[in-house]
Amino acid sequence: MPPQVILYTRKACHLCHAAKEVLLRARHRADFALQEVDIDEDPDLRARYHEEVPVITINGKKAFKYHVDEQSFLKRLRGRA
Repeated sequence: MPPQVILYTRKACHLCHAAKEVLLRARHRADFALQEVDIDEDPDLRARYHEEVPVITINGKKAFKYHVDEQSFLKRLRGRA
């Protein structure tokens, strides 16, 4: 089963859009399931991640917040697969 990656995001977040682009590029180099979750759709997630988005988790563990680069993501992904 491929690693599960969740991108916690919100609308009108330029850092979130940049993180999503990195993850989409990384999909060409590694197999993982990607889910995008808008924190503003869930009051608990909004309270947890309000000032931290984007947040990226790998298999349920927080791996990145604010910024991510492809090389660092792939290294962490392989370490947690």
